[in-house]
Amino acid sequence: MSLDVRDFRNALGRFATGVTLVTAVSDTQKALGMTANSFSSVSLDPPLVLWSLQNNSDVYDVFATPRFFAINVLSSEQQSHSNQYAKKGEHQLDPSHYRLGKYGAPLIRHALVTFECELHATHDGGDHVIIVGLVKDMHERPTGDPLLFHQGRYGELR
Repeated sequence: MSLDVRDFRNALGRFATGVTLVTAVSDTQKALGMTANSFSSVSLDPPLVLWSLQNNSDVYDVFATPRFFAINVLSSEQQSHSNQYAKKGEHQLDPSHYRLGKYGAPLIRHALVTFECELHATHDGGDHVIIVGLVKDMHERPTGDPLLFHQGRYGELR
């Protein structure tokens, strides 16, 4: 059976997700961010998380194998961040949006949770690469609601 790509994508969109901003520093020391909703937990011991990067991403070289990166879970107030860093060619972080973490990755200010990660493994995932990070440190904001995404639109908790 062959699946229609558009139908498959629409079906996947029925799964509501949180929205993250994955951040890293390029070889030229530019702080970059990219919106992703492919975040998932993997293991508690050791503490592992993953996200997926499209193979033809314009920032593939920065995000496919960074030594350190951060996964920032966006709050409902950060929809503009999600929109801004989802655009091709628009990945350089605004200096007011972040601070550098303990391991050198940019940490998004006011994110609900930030996971500072060291690259643990990468795996082929078809038209994506699956990036697994070992969580080295994390920062939680005590209040706030998550930014949600479902069927191509943002949503909120009720």
